[in-house]
Amino acid sequence: MHNEFLIPFVGLKIGKHLFDFEVGNSFFESMEYSIIEQGNVKVTLELDKKETMMIALFHAEGTINTLCDRCNTPMDLEIDGGYKLIYKFGLEEEEDEMLVVLHPDSYQVDITNPIYELITTQLPLRVLHDEGECDEEMWELIQQHIVNPEDDEDDFDDEDWDDEDEEWDFDEDETDSNDDDDEDWEDDDEDDKDKPIDPRWAILKNLN
Repeated sequence: MHNEFLIPFVGLKIGKHLFDFEVGNSFFESMEYSIIEQGNVKVTLELDKKETMMIALFHAEGTINTLCDRCNTPMDLEIDGGYKLIYKFGLEEEEDEMLVVLHPDSYQVDITNPIYELITTQLPLRVLHDEGECDEEMWELIQQHIVNPEDDEDDFDDEDWDDEDEEWDFDEDETDSNDDDDEDWEDDDEDDKDKPIDPRWAILKNLN
Protein backbone atom coordinates (compact mmCIF):
# COMPACT_ATOMS: atom_id res chain seq x y z
CA MET A 1 0.00 0.00 0.00
CA HIS A 2 1.36 3.42 -0.97
CA ASN A 3 1.03 5.79 1.97
CA GLU A 4 1.25 8.76 -0.39
CA PHE A 5 -1.90 7.54 -2.11
CA LEU A 6 -3.95 7.35 1.08
CA ILE A 7 -6.22 10.34 1.54
CA PRO A 8 -7.72 10.91 5.00
CA PHE A 9 -11.03 12.63 4.30
CA VAL A 10 -12.45 12.85 7.83
CA GLY A 11 -10.73 16.14 8.53
CA LEU A 12 -11.59 17.66 5.14
CA LYS A 13 -14.16 20.42 4.97
CA ILE A 14 -17.18 20.27 2.71
CA GLY A 15 -16.13 21.44 -0.74
CA LYS A 16 -13.41 20.82 -3.32
CA HIS A 17 -9.83 19.81 -2.50
CA LEU A 18 -6.90 19.42 -4.92
CA PHE A 19 -4.12 16.81 -4.70
CA ASP A 20 -1.06 16.22 -6.91
CA PHE A 21 0.82 12.94 -7.30
CA GLU A 22 3.97 11.88 -9.13
CA VAL A 23 3.72 8.33 -10.47
CA GLY A 24 7.06 6.75 -11.36
CA ASN A 25 8.73 3.38 -11.94
CA SER A 26 8.40 2.24 -8.32
CA PHE A 27 4.60 2.61 -8.56
CA PHE A 28 4.30 0.28 -11.56
CA GLU A 29 6.84 -2.20 -10.18
CA SER A 30 4.81 -2.53 -6.98
CA MET A 31 1.61 -3.34 -8.90
CA GLU A 32 1.17 -7.09 -9.27
CA TYR A 33 0.87 -8.25 -12.90
CA SER A 34 1.32 -4.68 -14.14
CA ILE A 35 1.40 -4.34 -17.93
CA ILE A 36 3.48 -1.19 -17.46
CA GLU A 37 6.96 -1.33 -15.98
CA GLN A 38 8.18 2.24 -16.32
CA GLY A 39 6.67 5.66 -16.59
CA ASN A 40 6.59 9.25 -15.48
CA VAL A 41 3.05 10.46 -15.00
CA LYS A 42 1.59 13.41 -13.13
CA VAL A 43 -1.82 12.73 -11.60
CA THR A 44 -4.09 15.42 -10.23
CA LEU A 45 -7.16 14.72 -8.11
CA GLU A 46 -10.05 17.05 -7.45
CA LEU A 47 -12.02 15.66 -4.51
CA ASP A 48 -15.42 17.25 -4.00
CA LYS A 49 -16.61 16.35 -0.51
CA LYS A 50 -20.33 16.48 0.17
CA GLU A 51 -22.52 15.46 3.11
CA THR A 52 -23.24 11.91 1.91
CA MET A 53 -20.66 11.30 -0.81
CA MET A 54 -17.41 12.41 -2.43
CA ILE A 55 -16.86 12.97 -6.14
CA ALA A 56 -13.31 12.29 -7.34
CA LEU A 57 -12.06 13.65 -10.66
CA PHE A 58 -8.69 12.19 -11.69
CA HIS A 59 -6.49 13.43 -14.50
CA ALA A 60 -3.26 11.79 -15.70
CA GLU A 61 -0.70 13.26 -18.07
CA GLY A 62 2.77 11.99 -18.87
CA THR A 63 4.77 9.22 -20.53
CA ILE A 64 4.85 5.49 -19.98
CA ASN A 65 7.24 2.93 -21.41
CA THR A 66 5.78 -0.18 -22.95
CA LEU A 67 6.40 -2.64 -25.79
CA CYS A 68 5.41 -2.09 -29.40
CA ASP A 69 2.88 -4.69 -30.56
CA ARG A 70 4.54 -4.78 -33.98
CA CYS A 71 8.28 -5.14 -33.32
CA ASN A 72 8.13 -6.01 -29.59
CA THR A 73 10.71 -3.39 -28.62
CA PRO A 74 10.35 -0.66 -25.96
CA MET A 75 8.69 2.61 -26.84
CA ASP A 76 7.48 5.73 -25.04
CA LEU A 77 3.79 6.47 -25.15
CA GLU A 78 2.21 9.80 -24.26
CA ILE A 79 -1.01 9.61 -22.23
CA ASP A 80 -3.52 12.30 -21.30
CA GLY A 81 -6.92 11.46 -19.88
CA GLY A 82 -9.43 11.66 -17.06
CA TYR A 83 -11.37 9.36 -14.76
CA LYS A 84 -14.33 9.87 -12.43
CA LEU A 85 -15.28 8.00 -9.28
CA ILE A 86 -18.04 8.53 -6.76
CA TYR A 87 -17.52 7.47 -3.16
CA LYS A 88 -20.57 6.97 -0.99
CA PHE A 89 -21.07 5.53 2.47
CA GLY A 90 -23.06 2.37 2.99
CA LEU A 91 -23.00 -1.40 3.51
CA GLU A 92 -24.52 -2.68 0.28
CA GLU A 93 -22.32 -3.44 -2.72
CA GLU A 94 -22.87 -1.66 -6.02
CA GLU A 95 -22.43 -3.08 -9.53
CA ASP A 96 -21.56 0.31 -11.02
CA GLU A 97 -17.79 0.41 -11.63
CA MET A 98 -17.79 4.17 -11.19
CA LEU A 99 -19.29 3.91 -7.70
CA VAL A 100 -17.25 2.91 -4.65
CA VAL A 101 -19.05 2.08 -1.40
CA LEU A 102 -17.21 3.05 1.79
CA HIS A 103 -18.00 1.57 5.17
CA PRO A 104 -19.59 4.17 7.47
CA ASP A 105 -16.56 3.87 9.79
CA SER A 106 -14.08 4.64 6.99
CA TYR A 107 -11.87 7.66 7.45
CA GLN A 108 -9.57 7.46 4.39
CA VAL A 109 -9.52 6.27 0.79
CA ASP A 110 -6.75 4.47 -1.07
CA ILE A 111 -6.51 5.79 -4.63
CA THR A 112 -3.72 3.44 -5.76
CA ASN A 113 -5.95 1.23 -7.91
CA PRO A 114 -7.97 4.11 -9.39
CA ILE A 115 -4.74 5.77 -10.51
CA TYR A 116 -3.46 2.55 -12.07
CA GLU A 117 -6.77 1.93 -13.82
CA LEU A 118 -6.81 5.50 -15.10
CA ILE A 119 -3.36 5.11 -16.66
CA THR A 120 -4.00 1.69 -18.19
CA THR A 121 -7.31 2.79 -19.71
CA GLN A 122 -5.37 5.38 -21.68
CA LEU A 123 -3.53 2.65 -23.57
CA PRO A 124 -4.77 2.10 -27.13
CA LEU A 125 -5.94 -1.35 -28.24
CA ARG A 126 -2.69 -1.70 -30.19
CA VAL A 127 0.48 0.05 -29.08
CA LEU A 128 2.56 0.81 -32.17
CA HIS A 129 5.58 2.87 -33.06
CA ASP A 130 5.04 5.67 -35.51
CA GLU A 131 5.67 4.68 -39.11
CA GLY A 132 9.36 4.10 -39.72
CA GLU A 133 10.33 3.94 -36.04
CA CYS A 134 10.03 0.17 -35.51
CA ASP A 135 13.18 -1.89 -35.04
CA GLU A 136 13.65 -3.20 -38.61
CA GLU A 137 15.89 -6.11 -37.61
CA MET A 138 13.43 -7.31 -34.97
CA TRP A 139 10.48 -6.82 -37.33
CA GLU A 140 12.12 -8.92 -40.06
CA LEU A 141 12.90 -11.64 -37.52
CA ILE A 142 9.29 -11.72 -36.35
CA GLN A 143 8.03 -11.89 -39.93
CA GLN A 144 10.11 -15.01 -40.51
CA HIS A 145 8.34 -16.86 -37.72
CA ILE A 146 4.72 -15.87 -38.22
CA VAL A 147 2.16 -16.48 -40.93
CA ASN A 148 -0.08 -13.58 -41.78
CA PRO A 149 -3.57 -14.75 -42.77
CA GLU A 150 -4.05 -11.54 -44.71
CA ASP A 151 -1.25 -12.52 -47.05
CA ASP A 152 -3.00 -15.80 -47.78
CA GLU A 153 -6.18 -13.95 -48.61
CA ASP A 154 -4.31 -11.77 -51.07
CA ASP A 155 -3.24 -14.89 -53.00
CA PHE A 156 -6.82 -15.32 -54.22
CA ASP A 157 -7.59 -13.18 -57.25
CA ASP A 158 -10.82 -12.54 -59.07
CA GLU A 159 -10.02 -15.14 -61.74
CA ASP A 160 -9.82 -17.88 -59.14
CA TRP A 161 -13.23 -16.92 -57.80
CA ASP A 162 -14.66 -16.77 -61.35
CA ASP A 163 -13.47 -20.33 -61.97
CA GLU A 164 -15.17 -21.50 -58.83
CA ASP A 165 -18.37 -19.75 -59.84
CA GLU A 166 -18.28 -21.54 -63.18
CA GLU A 167 -17.90 -24.89 -61.45
CA TRP A 168 -21.05 -24.25 -59.40
CA ASP A 169 -23.08 -22.70 -62.24
CA PHE A 170 -25.68 -25.34 -63.14
CA ASP A 171 -27.47 -25.08 -66.45
CA GLU A 172 -30.10 -27.20 -68.11
CA ASP A 173 -27.55 -29.38 -69.87
CA GLU A 174 -25.90 -30.22 -66.57
CA THR A 175 -29.32 -30.95 -65.05
CA ASP A 176 -30.00 -33.37 -67.87
CA SER A 177 -26.67 -35.03 -67.25
CA ASN A 178 -27.63 -35.42 -63.60
CA ASP A 179 -30.83 -37.17 -64.74
CA ASP A 180 -28.67 -39.52 -66.75
CA ASP A 181 -26.64 -40.19 -63.65
CA ASP A 182 -29.85 -41.09 -61.81
CA GLU A 183 -30.65 -43.58 -64.57
CA ASP A 184 -27.18 -45.02 -64.20
CA TRP A 185 -27.86 -45.53 -60.51
CA GLU A 186 -31.09 -47.29 -61.33
CA ASP A 187 -29.28 -49.49 -63.82
CA ASP A 188 -26.74 -50.30 -61.19
CA ASP A 189 -29.54 -51.38 -58.86
CA GLU A 190 -30.96 -53.64 -61.55
CA ASP A 191 -27.53 -55.07 -62.18
CA ASP A 192 -27.19 -55.76 -58.47
CA LYS A 193 -30.40 -57.80 -58.61
CA ASP A 194 -28.91 -60.03 -61.25
CA LYS A 195 -25.78 -60.64 -59.24
CA PRO A 196 -25.61 -63.88 -57.17
CA ILE A 197 -26.62 -63.41 -53.56
CA ASP A 198 -24.07 -64.03 -50.85
CA PRO A 199 -25.07 -67.32 -49.17
CA ARG A 200 -24.77 -65.68 -45.78
CA TRP A 201 -27.33 -63.04 -46.70
CA ALA A 202 -29.59 -65.71 -48.17
CA ILE A 203 -29.67 -67.56 -44.85
CA LEU A 204 -30.54 -64.38 -42.99
CA LYS A 205 -33.25 -63.60 -45.53
CA ASN A 206 -34.84 -67.03 -45.06
CA LEU A 207 -34.93 -66.46 -41.30
CA ASN A 208 -37.32 -63.58 -41.87
